[in-house]
Amino acid sequence: MSHTPTPCTLVVLANSVKHGQCCVAGKRLDTKEWVRPVANASGAELTCQQASAMNPYGVYKVKPLQKVQMGFENAVPLKNQPENHLINREQWVQQYNIAPAELNQFLDTPASLWGCGDRVSYQSIMHEHVVIEESLQLVKVDQLMLYVDSNDKRRASFLYNGIQYDLAATDPNFDTHVNNQGELMSILCISLGEPFNGSCFKLVAAIY
Repeated sequence: MSHTPTPCTLVVLANSVKHGQCCVAGKRLDTKEWVRPVANASGAELTCQQASAMNPYGVYKVKPLQKVQMGFENAVPLKNQPENHLINREQWVQQYNIAPAELNQFLDTPASLWGCGDRVSYQSIMHEHVVIEESLQLVKVDQLMLYVDSNDKRRASFLYNGIQYDLAATDPNFDTHVNNQGELMSILCISLGEPFNGSCFKLVAAIY
């Protein structure tokens, strides 16, 4: 994991909901490496204020596809989230956007999304039976279907590399996407979440 100098420009690929706050992730514009900005060394989510950038019109919460200059103190990798970087106090600055068509330059092509199923055992990660090299993936999927289950939970069902997945979705624009499913590019940002009940769940953090 290379040290991310401060400041650097990220293409924001997700700003999803975590504990009512913001979980931002993106790739460096220069190296295409994943970076997850976090509020402390334990990987805490960002407040809406921390996850906002200044542009000529004011300060607004960052959105996917924006190019944002961010400052970091240092890398604070966790075994389940190796790309975490601790933010510093500098105001983020938006530097225009990329076009949706440019997403293809940032796609990942893992063999699978950390194996099959919707979660990875946290103990397996801590004991390094499963090594998480990247806890974020931007992938093109097939047969994408967004739906709300019987417990009123938002979910995404899809096929990736011949494997069927059905994952919880934390994209804040999920309800809009459900109504426009025919227009989606079927590109998803998938994140491995923090430990919960002994597992790190796979989450659909952004839908394109």
